[in-house]
Amino acid sequence: MRTRKTLVVLAVAGLTLLATGGPARAGDAPAPGVGAGSGDGNISASAAAYQVTYTPAEPPKGHPLTANTGWTPPACWQAPVATPKELKAERESVWGEDSTGYEWDSTQRDYYVNGHPHKDFEIPNTGKGMWWNGQANPNRIGDPGALSCFKEYDDWVLNGDTPPAPKGPIVTPEILAESAYDRIRIPENPITLSPSANDVQTVNLNTWAWLDKGDVAPVSVTARLASLNLWATTTATPEGLHLRAGTPDADLYPASGDCPLNADGSIGEKYVKADGNKVPPCGLTYRRSSDGGTFPLSATISWKVSWTGSGGTGGDLAGGSFEFDQDVQVQEIQSVNH
Repeated sequence: MRTRKTLVVLAVAGLTLLATGGPARAGDAPAPGVGAGSGDGNISASAAAYQVTYTPAEPPKGHPLTANTGWTPPACWQAPVATPKELKAERESVWGEDSTGYEWDSTQRDYYVNGHPHKDFEIPNTGKGMWWNGQANPNRIGDPGALSCFKEYDDWVLNGDTPPAPKGPIVTPEILAESAYDRIRIPENPITLSPSANDVQTVNLNTWAWLDKGDVAPVSVTARLASLNLWATTTATPEGLHLRAGTPDADLYPASGDCPLNADGSIGEKYVKADGNKVPPCGLTYRRSSDGGTFPLSATISWKVSWTGSGGTGGDLAGGSFEFDQDVQVQEIQSVNH
């Protein structure tokens, strides 16, 4: 999945709206020096004040985490998009181009300027509220639902209030946490086998399976909105490994195929020669050969996902999993009696 850090301008009913994907919450005070507009009155110059940023800035290498329930983070939400000064500069720029038509411009001026219901873009009430509209999840710009939160007219929302008749969810720290879920990446390390998956396995010879602590370490992503001092950290923590032999003619250890997480964060136990053909704490034994072909050995790591956020918020999100598949060839050694 490709993510974008650039701003996206969406045309909704002829109105140019800024879709920065920057979550916020009514009632949260902007950080000093942020969100006050630029010196030349250009709304784009201050757009970064409404963008959500992530740590790490780019998703690391690895696999996206897929929720077991089929849940996906929201494609958009309602959030502040401009101060009175910023919105005035943006709308007057659009009206000055004479590209939207007199009738539409007149209706807009009536709504934002002439007191039906707002007067002079609420500039006399600067600091008491913000203009709100839809914002697209920056990780899901291409989703059809990314446009579903946008309204033709921005809502003037006083600090501490919520937008009237919002389209889509109102942004909260949990929304930030869900946005960060999109950037969780599971390490690409497959399970280690002894004998190795690259080697031919032997019928009735125990195969050990394990993952070192570093292979399945917790993964965290933090989403921040500096303009409103809003943040959330989403953390995926491994819970265990589930093995499937790819054939019913095999014994699993444990018999359920579920290898739990060890106290030190590893899974299973590394094989050493002194173990011989001892039964492994995590592994399997093939009872017949693959007849020159292979068996699809599958290892699924399950992850618990939780989050903490600004204002003492936190909770759990949908757990996820990722499946590693390895083709293994199994041979039968024939003994010769004299």
